Amino acid sequence: MEYRRVRGRLRGARRGNGRGGASSLIRLLVTLRPVNQRRRAVHLQLPDAALPGRLLHRVGARAAAILGDETWSGIPFAGNTKPSVPKKSNDSNAELLLEKTWRPQMAITGMEGYPLPADGGNVLLPYSTAKISLRLPPTLDAEKACQAMKKALESDPPYNAVVEFVAGGDNGWNAPSLAPWLEASLNHASQAAFGKPVAFHGEGGSIPFMAMLGKKFPNTQFVVAGVLGPHSNAHGPNEFLHIPFAKKLSACIAAILGDHASRAA
Repeated sequence: MEYRRVRGRLRGARRGNGRGGASSLIRLLVTLRPVNQRRRAVHLQLPDAALPGRLLHRVGARAAAILGDETWSGIPFAGNTKPSVPKKSNDSNAELLLEKTWRPQMAITGMEGYPLPADGGNVLLPYSTAKISLRLPPTLDAEKACQAMKKALESDPPYNAVVEFVAGGDNGWNAPSLAPWLEASLNHASQAAFGKPVAFHGEGGSIPFMAMLGKKFPNTQFVVAGVLGPHSNAHGPNEFLHIPFAKKLSACIAAILGDHASRAA
């Protein structure tokens, strides 16, 4: 998480006096974002944030071919709101998966310094603090990203406003290559339970647990799975699971554990 404080005045100013001569803080915050606007899409410019080659695109395309519009249809959009990648073909769904997993994403999740709309007056505020959630590609070092953001935001702020940026975060995790026995076991379990070969899907998240395990056990194989997607809703007031899918997933994990035990024996 990062905190960005913007100070444009030493004290508040009446709108009639200040507007025009002094920019509003919302305008400053929006102008500050370190992005490159391109065809409506917003791409953060961070070091070493490039996608790791064609293999990732093939994996994303395979998962998108299976999921189709379910890559985005489970999101509770309001009205006619559309996904961030315009829907044109199945390639759009593959792009959406890459947006969710490998491309850096930024969102403002909190704001301090502004009154409620009912309490707002004709005054330009002296400062504002925004809390930013920045999800990084799994292979991008979080400390490098924080330093890059700090430099981008503080080095040349609009109108020479005073900007203070405080950052901290954790690294993501990219699964190691599968051992041949595990890849075969995953396929066998998937065929037995679902009647289809195994497919892989990344997910953005803010819990650094897997990165910690990967660092502590670098030669260990991992199978990370969960019941998300259509007819499942995690971490909400009405949290629920798709029971038939959960049963099949449990059968897959049991089969994989059985194959592992057979190898050990």
